Amino acid sequence: MQDYEGHNPILLYVVGLVTLSLFYILFRRDPEAAVPYNVTPPEQIKSGWKGKVLDNLSMKVPGSSSIQCYAPATGESLGRINPSTTSSIDRAVATATDAQTQWAKTTFAERRKVLKTMLKFVLENQETIARVACLDSGKTMVDAGLGEILVTVEKLRWVIAHGEESLKSESRPGNLLMAYKWHEVMWQPLGVVAACVSWNYPFHNLISPVIASIFAGNAIIVKGSENTAWSSSYFASIATAALVACGHNPDIVQSVVCWPDVADHLTSHPGIAHITFIGSRPVAHYVCASASKALTPVCVELGGKDPAILLDDLSNSDFHRVASILMRGVFQSAGQNCIGIERVIALPNVYNRLIDHLVPRIAALHPGSILNASADDAPIDIGACISDANFTKLEALISDAVANGARLLCGGKRYVHPQYPKGHYFTPTLLVDVTPSMKIAQEELFAPVFTLMRATSVDDAIAIANSTMYALGASVYGSSTRDLEHVVRSVHAGMVAVNDFAVTYMVQLPFGGVKGSGSADTSPDIMNK
Repeated sequence: MQDYEGHNPILLYVVGLVTLSLFYILFRRDPEAAVPYNVTPPEQIKSGWKGKVLDNLSMKVPGSSSIQCYAPATGESLGRINPSTTSSIDRAVATATDAQTQWAKTTFAERRKVLKTMLKFVLENQETIARVACLDSGKTMVDAGLGEILVTVEKLRWVIAHGEESLKSESRPGNLLMAYKWHEVMWQPLGVVAACVSWNYPFHNLISPVIASIFAGNAIIVKGSENTAWSSSYFASIATAALVACGHNPDIVQSVVCWPDVADHLTSHPGIAHITFIGSRPVAHYVCASASKALTPVCVELGGKDPAILLDDLSNSDFHRVASILMRGVFQSAGQNCIGIERVIALPNVYNRLIDHLVPRIAALHPGSILNASADDAPIDIGACISDANFTKLEALISDAVANGARLLCGGKRYVHPQYPKGHYFTPTLLVDVTPSMKIAQEELFAPVFTLMRATSVDDAIAIANSTMYALGASVYGSSTRDLEHVVRSVHAGMVAVNDFAVTYMVQLPFGGVKGSGSADTSPDIMNK
């Protein structure tokens, strides 16, 4: 062996090893790295697109089973969709069942790669995704950015980072008599699950259960609402294309859209292992009854009548901040938000001040559409409602409240947009002096209506908050830690936010209600349930 004078062979070995290690770290390929892919967006979101404005804005097509899709903000046709049938649902379940057998054998690393690939696509195409959601639901780009993109990105990131920990096997303690036994709980894929989701967040509501299903090793049949049938296939293809890009079978994600009578075939299907439902309480009764035929467990996330309680001790700066939070909580997505603020309950010292502050702000809100909007147009503060089907009932509820002592200070009726007269707009509304005995204080409105109620004390505010059958979310605003904690512990709700709105929807937290708002926890941390 040749001896190199002045060189330490051990040092040379170490330097070489470090160099090779650095080279490996810098240039190795991450096996979970996101894979680029493309999904062709619908042509209707291209700049300058104009569709035929329909005379009759209805999803029903006379003499046909097709679903007529249209933009609720403008009345323009988006085309027709052939709905799923009982036989096509059977095929979807069978196809998903076959694909799930192999998918269940994938590693967490393989599943993470698919989600990282989806995350990369969503981040790079967020404006396109948001515009598709806006066109199909009527919401603004701000609402889509917050309620469609941001929350979906955070869910993807959370599942990528913490999903494996949630599904990891765990040991459980025994007792003295069974001390020689080892107890282990293992979480295994269920098989084919189904998600029946609502229209108010067409991208997030559809893709969210898909994310959880993919990582849990399940296949999923996701049924979007017929109200947003046009966008469902595009949003589902974001997941299926990611699977293909990563070398997996896309059949583990099946998207269906159907009429209610056919939906019963899906929810009662013996091939479905679990159902998630987002929607109204009356429809939940049908879904649960249907699922009971096959003894399929159902997770229901229903409506709300969320209260926001304002205590008397708000400082001047806090008052203005809270007023802005309330505006967002009430009018985000034109009020079509399950955890939107439906009742503002204020104590005497802030009640009249809040009215004076709100009237000019609400009166100045400008409804409109993101379609063909230019820099010269007036700013769009609030979007369209999904349909005008409830406008007559909503106007009647407002009239009934006024007849029983409430004061209507802004709005209160449907709005005819000068540029989009066929659009489904309701004038941003402020209704004050509302009492718990009024119908409008008991029914979920899902509309841009700011309902203000007066409380005489903290306990009175709690009693008003608890006076409905709903108990999804709530919020309380003030400075006194004692009063804030008292409200948090006393209000009937699945979630209570303190000095903010909607932070209870953070992906790290459980999400769900009690009483008439369901019994679900739809957070990603329950993938093992």
